[in-house]
Amino acid sequence: MSASSIGIGVIGCGVISAAYLKALRHFPVVSVRALADQDAAAADARAAEFGVPAVPVDALLADPEIQIVLNLTPPAAHVPVGLRVLAAGKHLYGEKPLGVDLAEGRRLVDAAAAGGLRLGSAPDTFLGGGQQTARRAIDQGAIGRPLGGTAFMMVPGHERWHPNPDFYYAARGGGPLLDMGPYYLTALVQMLGPIAAVTAFGGRFRQPRRIQAGPRAGAEIPVDCLTHIAGSLAFAEGAIVQICTSFEVWRHRHGPIEIYGEAGSLVVPDPNRFDGTVELCPPEGEWRAVPSEHGYGDDNYRGLGLADMAEAIRAGRPHRACGALALHVLEVMAGLIRSAEGAGVVTIESRPERPAALAPGQVVGI
Repeated sequence: MSASSIGIGVIGCGVISAAYLKALRHFPVVSVRALADQDAAAADARAAEFGVPAVPVDALLADPEIQIVLNLTPPAAHVPVGLRVLAAGKHLYGEKPLGVDLAEGRRLVDAAAAGGLRLGSAPDTFLGGGQQTARRAIDQGAIGRPLGGTAFMMVPGHERWHPNPDFYYAARGGGPLLDMGPYYLTALVQMLGPIAAVTAFGGRFRQPRRIQAGPRAGAEIPVDCLTHIAGSLAFAEGAIVQICTSFEVWRHRHGPIEIYGEAGSLVVPDPNRFDGTVELCPPEGEWRAVPSEHGYGDDNYRGLGLADMAEAIRAGRPHRACGALALHVLEVMAGLIRSAEGAGVVTIESRPERPAALAPGQVVGI
């Protein structure tokens, strides 16, 4: 732990917390000082696993050594807990989505701005080697002007592996789009810029769902959200991308993301990972791998965006996984859901700047 590192407190000690606590060890710019959870046993278990003190939430928020709070609570708690963090004068970095609806997300952004505090949000996988290699290829004109693309995230449902998957099917914050859409949409925005309009159709099919893992295996849970959403994204710079997110598909053969340009096509790896191979095909050519000179490609670096935010605070520069980007992605998801529920074409009002690219070999948080 460096004396100059920025103190981190973690609220929410569920499944994803282990990945963050492991990955944050990579970044000397931050040091995790305390853990908290409304379930004290969950915090105690993570404390024993990672050697970090478990404390009540109020004590964590009052700790002067903690400058940033990492909010890993379930989606419905992202904004209520986030507002408490900001009210305590702490910078906030949260799991995706920013909020379960657009009004909530805006409250969080406004509260951070009013307090002069930083707001960051997952996903940060767009900073990984796979996504940054794709970004660089597009920026360098490898496929010419981007014209279109596809983005597919289709699985049978998270009840197969998650011991408490109820929130994935809740009316507020549930569904494949709010769960996995941020990875795909954030990757697309960092490559192609902001989205100007969306349209979609959606449905809710297999229900109820039966939990298949953990102590509640066999229990049924209700489905109160759209579980299959297929739509189109019209980007401000002109590209049109088809997107589908689903908890209804047993198997498929689509790649995660493809981008089509005037001078070629690009296969982009899974945006839920930090690694992956980018492939490029020029007109009438053959697919070939694009060499990557970027780091963050051989491990799960959850917390890379948080480390970048901490480094940005220290350096006085903008951070990449920022609130404006997360709010734009939330507005796009809310627009897709509205469209799928009958609203037709939905205009997207926000226009965030593309986050700064990572230079080849650039190291964050050292």
